Amino acid sequence: MHPKMLWLSFRPFLIVSIFWGVVIWLIWSPALEMLRTFLTASIFTSWIQSGLEYVGFDEARAWIAPLFLVILLIPIIAISLLVFIAFSTVPAVVDSVVKQKAYEGLVRIKGGSFVGSFFYTLWSALICLALVMLTLPVWWIPPLFAILPPLLWGWLTMRLMAYDVLLDHATPEERNQLLEEHRWTLLGMGVVAGMIGAVPTFFWATSVLALVLFPFVSFVALWIYSLIFIFS
Repeated sequence: MHPKMLWLSFRPFLIVSIFWGVVIWLIWSPALEMLRTFLTASIFTSWIQSGLEYVGFDEARAWIAPLFLVILLIPIIAISLLVFIAFSTVPAVVDSVVKQKAYEGLVRIKGGSFVGSFFYTLWSALICLALVMLTLPVWWIPPLFAILPPLLWGWLTMRLMAYDVLLDHATPEERNQLLEEHRWTLLGMGVVAGMIGAVPTFFWATSVLALVLFPFVSFVALWIYSLIFIFS
C-alpha cells in the first residue's frame, strides 16, 4: 500500500484512539460499577452470572462485568471509526484514485453536499448501532457470532461507500441507479471487509487477556479496521 494510504489509515486511527482512550479512562470505573449492579440486580441478566457459576465458573462475578463492558464498547468504537473515516479520509482517497489514468474522464458534478453526507452517515450509523444492540444478546450463539457482525459492518460499509465515494462524481439519480444495479456487489465487498475485520474483533471480545490489555488491543484493532475500510 502507498505510504500516503498508510498515513490516511493511521490518522483517523490515531484521533479516534486518543478520543476513546480518554473516554475509557474517564468512564471505566463508574461504568463497571453500574454494570455490575445491573447484572446482579436485573431479572433479565442475573441468570447469566448464576448460570456461569453453575457450570463451574466460580469467579464469574470478577470478570463478567468487564467482559460485558468491552463487548458493549466494541461496536460503538468501531462505528465511530468508520464514520470518522467516511468524513476525514474517504474524500482524500477518492481524490488520489481519480488522478489515475483510468479515471481521467470523470467530471466533478457535486451530486451531494457535506450536510447531506453528515446526515446520511449519522442516520446509517444510528441504524447500525440500533441493530447491533438489538442483536448483541445472540452474538454468543454459534454460528451467529461469525455471521451477524460481518453482515452489520458490511451493510454500514456499503452505505458509507455508496454516498461518500460518489459524492463529487455522481448525481443523486446516478447514485441511486448505481446502488440499485450493484447493491449485492457492494454488500459483498462490505461483508468481506467485515469478515476480515471480525478476526481482531473475535479476539478482542472473547479473550480474557483482552480485558487486561483492552486499551492496547483496542488500538491495534482500530488500525486494522482503518486499513480494511480504506482498502475496501
